[in-house]
Amino acid sequence: VQLQAFGGGSAQAGGSLRLSCAASGRTFSRYTMGWFRQAPGKEREFAAAISWSGGTTSYADSVKGRFTISRDNAKNTVSLQMNNLKPEDTAVYYCAADRSLGIGTLTVDYDSWGQGTQVTVSS
Repeated sequence: VQLQAFGGGSAQAGGSLRLSCAASGRTFSRYTMGWFRQAPGKEREFAAAISWSGGTTSYADSVKGRFTISRDNAKNTVSLQMNNLKPEDTAVYYCAADRSLGIGTLTVDYDSWGQGTQVTVSS
């Protein structure tokens, strides 16, 4: 599956942004989908993931209660609604696809990656 993320941009602290990821291919609904982020000088880290059915989600503690991941299998898209943004959310955000049935939180769990979209939050 090929992935393309979009929707990044700039926001002030307390604001909101919505990221989306479009996937190509007819098997999108079989993939667990995840969002990761990488701040300058830091390792890529897990943010959120959603099961193939959308019935199970997982969030990093740092975003829990502020970010919501969702998917639309009919449109081959996965989204990340980010509310109450903080300056520490500033990073390049990547969507990723995992062919397994689990909800992975490690980069090695994911098989395909999008190109990343920049999110910048100012205080």
